[in-house]
Amino acid sequence: MYLCFFNTLLFLMKAKLYLIPTPIGAGAFDQIFPNLNIQFVPTIKYFIVENVRTARRFLKKMNPAIDINQLTFFVLNKKTNSEELSSFLAPIKKGHLVGLMSEAGVPGVADPGADIVRLAHQKNIDVVPLIGPSSILLSLMASGLNGQSFAFNGYLPIKGNEKILELKKYEHRSTKENQTQIFIETPYRNQALMEFFIKNLSANTLLCIAANINTKDEFIKTMRVKEWKNKLPEIHKKPAIFLFLA
Repeated sequence: MYLCFFNTLLFLMKAKLYLIPTPIGAGAFDQIFPNLNIQFVPTIKYFIVENVRTARRFLKKMNPAIDINQLTFFVLNKKTNSEELSSFLAPIKKGHLVGLMSEAGVPGVADPGADIVRLAHQKNIDVVPLIGPSSILLSLMASGLNGQSFAFNGYLPIKGNEKILELKKYEHRSTKENQTQIFIETPYRNQALMEFFIKNLSANTLLCIAANINTKDEFIKTMRVKEWKNKLPEIHKKPAIFLFLA
């Protein structure tokens, strides 16, 4: 077993782009990540991150002995110029490992990391996804809704009329294709979005509200829209995922 672990570690320690999941809640590291992640990630010296401060905190918590000052961070967010991306991958060509981190959860899903991953493929750089938590998949697993056919739609429009039209379009698709529809919102708008769903979805549509996943006050519940009325949880400023099946 130890030999298998060692061989896997040797395989990982080749110059590639590694996709590193980060916590979505406050659970203990050994409950969220496999031991391989905990042993391997601190060996990486170059990281592509959304927020340097968050990344440094995560790495220090994963391994308190790590020397943060010996690491190099490249910032990838909405403000990053696309012309900079190639330079982020340059260390790989020199034989160094590079890790890509999301702010929370898995890189490349509902986060700007997909751009750098696509570029890595174009440059024939191997991409290795590491195991870790995804709030989207965890909520789908726990929802009881259709896991054979589902669509992650991200954010609904902010404006009222456009928002309603989009919601009706997705509800129609859900009915026609028996497809689970999945949405996210910024935490301070979660309560309003939940109330919007209750008001505008059909009474018999199944709605799952999943909030604070991987924390001690995790909340995941699926009911028909008509059953949610007068039973809404308090999720203001709590990370949440919304899923429905019409």
